[in-house]
Amino acid sequence: HLPSMRTPAEMIVGLVLCPCGLLLTLTGTLAPSWRQVSLIPDQPMDVVWEQGIWDICRERQSTHDRLCGQADELGYFEQVPVRVAQGLMPSSLVVTLVGLLVAALGVRCWQPEPRHLVAGVAGLVLLLSGLMSLVPSSWYTQELWALPAPSGSTLSVGYSLVLSYLGSCLEILGGLALTLSFHHCCKE
Repeated sequence: HLPSMRTPAEMIVGLVLCPCGLLLTLTGTLAPSWRQVSLIPDQPMDVVWEQGIWDICRERQSTHDRLCGQADELGYFEQVPVRVAQGLMPSSLVVTLVGLLVAALGVRCWQPEPRHLVAGVAGLVLLLSGLMSLVPSSWYTQELWALPAPSGSTLSVGYSLVLSYLGSCLEILGGLALTLSFHHCCKE
């Protein structure tokens, strides 16, 4: 029985989707635009606040002058969904890196046959990391309009929140693809 030199499709899918998910989740975690606050009373019409989980930026859209590090006068960072996101998003990134390292050991990198059990375990770890970033993104979206903002202002979803969602979904799909490697363990 000669070993096949082809990497199983589920491993390729997992190893493509999960790093893409990692990049999107990393961008979503670091960029300060989970929520945009516009049409703020007593402010010029073109001023937009971009609120992330780490920073608040003020931007004049007509001149593109952007100033980050704004004071949190409304207690935005003390809100539970923001605090949960501050804890779970970086944790998810670390778990994703661990999962990708385990996946690299399971998928045939320097051996003739992939280790299906190791790749399956990596899939479970990556699935967990995707769920760890999906929870704060979902909770934040649920509470988007309940988080403190100046009365009379307009609130909208920021691009960082969308990127966090997309990254979470890619990690979940990639993790599920890698968990299909358990099927080969059962056959053996």
